[in-house]
Amino acid sequence: MKQVAIFMLAALLLNGCGNNATPTQQAAGGIWGAQLLGGEGSASGYSFTTQFTLSGNNLSISYFQFLNQSTANPPCFPVNGGTIAGTMILTENQTNYTVTGPFSFSVQSGGNTLMLSGNVTGTENGLNGTVLSGGLVTGTWTLAGATGCNDTTGGSFTMTQT
Repeated sequence: MKQVAIFMLAALLLNGCGNNATPTQQAAGGIWGAQLLGGEGSASGYSFTTQFTLSGNNLSISYFQFLNQSTANPPCFPVNGGTIAGTMILTENQTNYTVTGPFSFSVQSGGNTLMLSGNVTGTENGLNGTVLSGGLVTGTWTLAGATGCNDTTGGSFTMTQT
């Protein structure tokens, strides 16, 4: 019986090592810049800078600022954006040190919600698989809210790690 238990434990350990992909949970943060393309009227042309760290899969935002304001009156968001939240789930391929995963980001204020959804790509530095560099997120965005701050067709965005 003891031999069967040892065999099963060895099989489980070997099975976990076979895919060369591991979660990358730390140090994906830093300063990121985003540019949103598309959209209509006052719901278009947003760009922003943000700084965050990754805590589990959640972004811990330490800084956020829009680089431009909407033309809606009143504006859709204050310069600091209001309530900011996001997730990033990273997986590292240990064979070639690439990092990929889903990304979501939201900005909420006064009944207006800007949603970004996409995929992050980059590389890790080879030091225990914990530091993402050259991060790039591409995806789509939508804006829901008050008159002048509603564009559910949205557009595309790019977000780069600096």
